[in-house]
Amino acid sequence: MPVTIVFGGQFGSEGKGKVAHFFTIKENAKYCVRVGGPNSGHTVYRDGNPLIFRILPTGVIEKNTVAILPAGSYIDLSILKHEISISGINRDRLLIDENAVVISEQMKRAEIDSCLRELIGSTESGTGNAVVQRILRNDIGILAKNCLDLKSYICDTKRVMREACNNNEKIIIEGTQGFGLSLLHAKDFPYVTSRDTSAAAFLAETGLSPFDVKNIVMVIRAFPIRVSGKSGHLPNEIDWNIIREEAGYDYDMTEYTSCTKRVRRVARFDSEIVKSSIISNNPNIIVLNHLDYVKESIRNTFISQLENQISQKINFVGIDPISLKNKEEFL
Repeated sequence: MPVTIVFGGQFGSEGKGKVAHFFTIKENAKYCVRVGGPNSGHTVYRDGNPLIFRILPTGVIEKNTVAILPAGSYIDLSILKHEISISGINRDRLLIDENAVVISEQMKRAEIDSCLRELIGSTESGTGNAVVQRILRNDIGILAKNCLDLKSYICDTKRVMREACNNNEKIIIEGTQGFGLSLLHAKDFPYVTSRDTSAAAFLAETGLSPFDVKNIVMVIRAFPIRVSGKSGHLPNEIDWNIIREEAGYDYDMTEYTSCTKRVRRVARFDSEIVKSSIISNNPNIIVLNHLDYVKESIRNTFISQLENQISQKINFVGIDPISLKNKEEFL
């Protein structure tokens, strides 16, 4: 069972990019896989500098890994070209499935015209409309195998990953957004995303089997967020000044979304969405990020309280934008 799945246990922006990169190194993974579309930005640091990836998996910054965009990927060509450039990846280290979907300008325009940003806080990346066009099944031209710009990367990624699994070569699957935004399972419809965001759905989008999975890693954050505007219910909502004052920092801690650069809404930790994520995803590893937003003198107590609330052990903690620590080592 060589596969590790990384998914978000709240409403996205839990720090999945950092965690996926961490497990790429920890597992000595040969392949890093990202599903979904460019409506989610994942940040990773290289030499102390942040890189934001909206299509490529963050493990791509490791020189010996191969990045895979499977059938469940939605690709904006301009963004992909930019990320190929900033990552320094060569053609031999990027594989794209023939059945991935290419997002067109018309798809992005359709989302803008539908006013989804005002209605539900959409990023207007075109991902949702690309999913719609795939379901309509009336245009084979949307598939990656018909895109000349992608020709040199195209293959049957399922075969590549099956061979990797048979050889026990490690694979990291990097999911997007959070379980609280699942099209199928979130309680806040229609304030959801355009796909299911469960670990099982991410696995299905790769074409691998449940028997291949070793680890299901749920990433949560000390203070959950949602995007700005009418993006849905956020229990215990507060503002960034409260976090700054309670943590004892003297600088602005306001977060902005990676894709749209809008101010994120923020709230105190709510156990209900996390417990719902545990029920549906059954993670064996939990990572708590943004612990640096909690005053240092009460961090240990904060962790213990969260574990009691969700009735599950926290295995790793993130106490800065870059690193993760084993919780026992941290304590």
